[in-house]
Amino acid sequence: MWSGPRNLSTAMMYAFAARDDCAVVDEPFYAAYLARTGLDHPMRAAVLAAQPSDPEQVAETLAGDGPEGGGKPLFYQKHMNQHMIDAIPRGWMAACTHVFLIRHPARVVASYAKKREGPSLADLGFLQQAALFDALAQRDGTAPLVIDSTDIRARPGPMLQSLCRALGIPFTAAMLSWPAGPKPFDGVWAPHWYGAVHRSTGFDSAEGPLPVLEPRYQALAEEALPAYTRLAQYRLRPAADESA
Repeated sequence: MWSGPRNLSTAMMYAFAARDDCAVVDEPFYAAYLARTGLDHPMRAAVLAAQPSDPEQVAETLAGDGPEGGGKPLFYQKHMNQHMIDAIPRGWMAACTHVFLIRHPARVVASYAKKREGPSLADLGFLQQAALFDALAQRDGTAPLVIDSTDIRARPGPMLQSLCRALGIPFTAAMLSWPAGPKPFDGVWAPHWYGAVHRSTGFDSAEGPLPVLEPRYQALAEEALPAYTRLAQYRLRPAADESA
């Protein structure tokens, strides 16, 4: 699952972790990304201490059976678009089914700025997501799956049914809820970023109007908008609407 930050990505990870047949991993390339870029992110030292910073080592685990030793048939990998810098290997991706989780840039910018002031376009991952999408589409000859976080929050059951159908796996209603609080598979950075999802027991209600942004953030959202709009044309529809 490829997304940028503040994209409903942790809630989606929780939804798949709620399945009895699915292991999950949370942003496995984060430490490698920080080590190679030198970026000063919140909890940087803790991230570097908690994860392997050798991207080849990380890639080897992603090509395997999952973090629980192969006991579950599905392995859900939560990835951030911006982590896929040139130093990160991509051979492991050939064995995966890829889904692109998108969200309107205005919502992403508004949410991200509350946690880390002054984000850049590179921090948000929209351009990197579009490049990954294009590479996979060219490789496979067809567009990868795309799902919009706004659609999920508006109709979580039908949207997850549609996604599971597209993935060729059974849907289970267990995906719609989870216990409140931290999870053992959370990344070490969870205390800074995951407060809202830790208070949740399921997907939030439908989103309202787009937020009003101050000028510098509005300009940033507008820079990201073409990449979002291009992927949005491929987004999955709710299961009940597929015949429409």
